Amino acid sequence: MIIRDQGSGVRGQRLRYIILVLVVCFLSIARLPAGQTVVVVTGAPGSAEFGEKFSAWAGQWSKACDQAGVDCVQIGSGTHDTSDRDLLKDYLSDPNHQQGQDALWLVLIGHGTFDGRAARFNLRGPDVTDRELGQWVLPVTRPLAVINTTACSSPFLKALSGAERVVVSATKSGFEINFAHFGGALAEAMVSLEADLDKDGQVSLLEAFLTASDQITAWYTSQGRLKTEHALIDDNADGLGTPADWFSGIRPAKQAAQGASLDGYRAHQFCLKPSDIEKQIPDDLRAKRNQLELQVMQLRDSKATLSDDEYYIQLETLLVQIAEIYEYID
Repeated sequence: MIIRDQGSGVRGQRLRYIILVLVVCFLSIARLPAGQTVVVVTGAPGSAEFGEKFSAWAGQWSKACDQAGVDCVQIGSGTHDTSDRDLLKDYLSDPNHQQGQDALWLVLIGHGTFDGRAARFNLRGPDVTDRELGQWVLPVTRPLAVINTTACSSPFLKALSGAERVVVSATKSGFEINFAHFGGALAEAMVSLEADLDKDGQVSLLEAFLTASDQITAWYTSQGRLKTEHALIDDNADGLGTPADWFSGIRPAKQAAQGASLDGYRAHQFCLKPSDIEKQIPDDLRAKRNQLELQVMQLRDSKATLSDDEYYIQLETLLVQIAEIYEYID
């Protein structure tokens, strides 16, 4: 859980009781494992050196999937009569892969280019552009995470942003053209409990993004080099993205310009390998719980615009609904 708030007086005592009920219920629930799928697409390496890197990064994602008991589909690592572009398009066009409550993860590993108009993910054979991939995922209604670890990947963020989606790019601009190291750090973070920043026993996509971004910053500093890649994360469908240095812990700590909503809350609900406790929540109730938690976070962000009574009345209403979910499950 990510709810931490207390009031004062009678209302504060009641809120503390509700939170206590939440914790007790949270520790005693049971459900079946999730049916997530990860599609790892490895692009054209260009050289043996990059081929080894990309193979290692794809292997780390495969390892993470094995540990999580999640299906992992690899594109770009074998020999086929069909081009990698068509394999990816065909996979995303299959209605069996487009619907469901469990997340679909799409991980792009390789090189990228940008000509000032379109960004491209360089595949073996024909490439795919940001706009084309955006069209291919339009029919996908299940929760979707798209992670583009290439240089020049920022335009993909805007092209793929949407409701129930988390989009990560390795760069903040299509003009960041140097090789991006972010993909390796992110793949490593996905299988490391050191990336569990809130210590809830699982690593969310947000936590992996923040951990990898910090590692990349530290690497450039240690090398005495100017940082040429600045990863972004978008999960509020505005296509703008938020850099890691906007966060304090797992919460955004800066205000977006012109009242734009903040990223990160939905990304923290995407976990490739949920904790044993989280695995026990039925899918429909988890979806409802997640939506209520998002409303709590949004309410906290708007606290300054409300009176204390308005804020705590709304907060109590949401916490009671969450507590009822855990009580029902228990």
